[in-house]
Amino acid sequence: MAIQITKEEVFEFHDGGKVRVALSKPLATQKDLCLAYTPGVAQAVKEIAAKPETVYNLTSKKNLVAVVSDGTAILGLGDLGAAASIPVMEGKAALFKTFANVDAWPVPVGHCRMDGKDTGKTDPKRVIEAVRALAPMYGGINLEDIAAPACFEIEDTLDAELDIPVFHDDQWGTAVITVAGVINYAHISKRALSELKVVVNGAGAAGIRIADMCKAAGVQDLTMCDSKGIIRADRQDLTSHKRRHAVETEKQTLKDALAGAHVFIGVSAANVLSGEDVCTMAEFPAIFAMANPDPEIEPAVVAAAMGDKPYIMATGRSDYPNQINNVLGFPFLFRGALDVRARTINTEMKVAASMALAMLAREPVPADIQALYPTEKLEFGTQYIIPKAFDRRLYSVVSYAVAEAAVKSGAAPADTDLVALKQQLDAGF
Repeated sequence: MAIQITKEEVFEFHDGGKVRVALSKPLATQKDLCLAYTPGVAQAVKEIAAKPETVYNLTSKKNLVAVVSDGTAILGLGDLGAAASIPVMEGKAALFKTFANVDAWPVPVGHCRMDGKDTGKTDPKRVIEAVRALAPMYGGINLEDIAAPACFEIEDTLDAELDIPVFHDDQWGTAVITVAGVINYAHISKRALSELKVVVNGAGAAGIRIADMCKAAGVQDLTMCDSKGIIRADRQDLTSHKRRHAVETEKQTLKDALAGAHVFIGVSAANVLSGEDVCTMAEFPAIFAMANPDPEIEPAVVAAAMGDKPYIMATGRSDYPNQINNVLGFPFLFRGALDVRARTINTEMKVAASMALAMLAREPVPADIQALYPTEKLEFGTQYIIPKAFDRRLYSVVSYAVAEAAVKSGAAPADTDLVALKQQLDAGF
């Protein structure tokens, strides 16, 4: 059942904001003041100037992430401007700290539009310039709520130019969690990932990256649809990102694509599927209906259509089982990347996060976690294919998987002491 909240409760919760600065060192005596500021701070300044790599040791950089948005695609609300994005960016920062002990700070960038105003079409070059300018303070950049197609150019350019991880969560966050669910669906249904026929509906930032991640994980048969139907190779209206996933087929529509499919992944619009559509899928299908707040098909409609037949249902909502929630990903992707001083968050690290999430869901759930969800039976199976956000094991398991993949793929120094890191993560915070 959904938790009921009022507007007044929301405003009260947000009163004064959700984040603030806390000191990591004492400032209570005259000596503290001399160490923190003048004259002592000059020594730190000169050391960083002489040895730039010491900025990670002598500042907050090694554990600090900028949560950057221009406000062009705020949640499902659209382009409301940089200032209106602040509550979401504060929320993101709060999640970083709560779940992975990563210090994060909201960085709304205004006047990054083609006309220089606070609403309108994004000017990628303005956003890139703004983030490039503020990057020296941060160990990582989390891009958020930036509309497609500008978000692709912004992330790709910054990731190539900067020596710190740049990660657009709207592109990759949902993809990492979704692929974890697909991995476990394949395991439960006793099918190899390479055998799956997957349909992705929605070809925006999330849909494109879900398709990329599915293929990176081993899916070979994937059909993507947009508002005009199947993304076919003979279409002349495709962007470069859509064209990468174009297929040769005589089929035209989403309904055509769904016939015989094992997995439906929706990041599109409410109620685009019917119970009859689901019944055309392969035996024991998986339906990941993640449009918010209303999914592509309601779980009750799927249940009625499937009857006693086995299936897996996932949504983006917390009031149904198998919630695909980005908070299972981004805090730990950055935790692992920061801990090994990775230069990027590459495909290998993202796939490692998906696999770690999938494997954790197969483990027995501790009693204290089960107690937080009294109406659900948290036991690996069709109703539980994804760990819960408050499972504290995520901090160690997923963060370490990301860190290990970073080192093995060359995104982080090869001499990183992974054994020591594993012990540190296991100790928690």
